[in-house]
Amino acid sequence: MRETSEDLEWMRRLLDDSYAKSGAHTRSIIGEDRRLDTAGVVEAMRHVRVMALATTTSRGEPRVGPVDGLLYRGRLHFGSDPGSFRFRHIRARPAVSASVIDRERLQITVHGTAHEVDPAEDPGLLACLVEEYGQAAWDRWMRELSWARIEPRRMLTFTNPPTEE
Repeated sequence: MRETSEDLEWMRRLLDDSYAKSGAHTRSIIGEDRRLDTAGVVEAMRHVRVMALATTTSRGEPRVGPVDGLLYRGRLHFGSDPGSFRFRHIRARPAVSASVIDRERLQITVHGTAHEVDPAEDPGLLACLVEEYGQAAWDRWMRELSWARIEPRRMLTFTNPPTEE
């Protein structure tokens, strides 16, 4: 596990507060029995997952695209080309939303602010990325990517375990 006990407590409070602030319609779909707790989020995000990341253009138009999402220290991280539209958007307007979705079985959505990070300055994050992608990929091209951490203001989860037939 890449999260400390402090990270897990912070994430528990975030999940509880986010759920409490959600609307009646959301709570009618995501009952207490369908929420992931911190252990469930950590387990679901144990490895890289495709995440839909939303940014906004200078005209306020939304743009959504896939990125690899990785949970480290209770926050979602992702990388992309330094000159990509997504990083140009983030540098100018860091508010983002992101969702990891696995059919109707899993959803983890965050709304927050993206902050660029340098894995070389965080040995734990660097080790996590190398573990997931391999040293060769990191050395060949991944170290040239820009990386960001989403500092979430809200995090909502949903799980719908498959039923046994």
